[in-house]
Amino acid sequence: MNAAINIDEHGVNLPQQKLADWLWHPWYAKIWWATIPVWWAGMAVSTRLLPLAAFYESALAGFLNILFFPMTALMVLGVGYAQHVLGRRPISGDGNGAELLNVDLDPFGDEWDRRQWGQPHPSVDMYDPMSGTLYVGNPTSANNGTNITSS
Repeated sequence: MNAAINIDEHGVNLPQQKLADWLWHPWYAKIWWATIPVWWAGMAVSTRLLPLAAFYESALAGFLNILFFPMTALMVLGVGYAQHVLGRRPISGDGNGAELLNVDLDPFGDEWDRRQWGQPHPSVDMYDPMSGTLYVGNPTSANNGTNITSS
C-alpha cells in the first residue's frame, strides 16, 4: 500500500486500522457477535422444548435468523471498514497524477453517431434497417406483417 495514503492533509502520519478494529472493537459489534451463538444455541435447544420451538417457527424468528446469521454481521460491520479504506484512496490515479484505468465508455465507437448509449446493436435490433432480414420493414423478414398469417 502506498505510504502517502496514510498521511492526512497536515502531514501527520495516521495509524493503519485493521479489519478487526471495525468487526470487533465497537460496543454494538461485541453485542452482536455475542448474541449470535446464543441465538443458534437457542435454536438447537428448541428441538427439545415445545414452547421454544413455537417461537423459533414464527415469522419473527425467520427475520431474526437473517439478523443473527454470521455472514450478515460480517457484511454489515465490514461496510464501515470498506468505506474507511476506500475513503483514504485517491478517487482516480495513483495519487501522483497517473491514471489507473483508461476505460472506453462506448465499445461500439464506430456507430456513436447513429445510436445512443444503451441502445442495442443494429445486428440484433429488428427496428433498425441495418439488421438485414431481421428488420420488420424488410419484405423477406418473418417479422413483416405481410408474412404473418392468422391461425
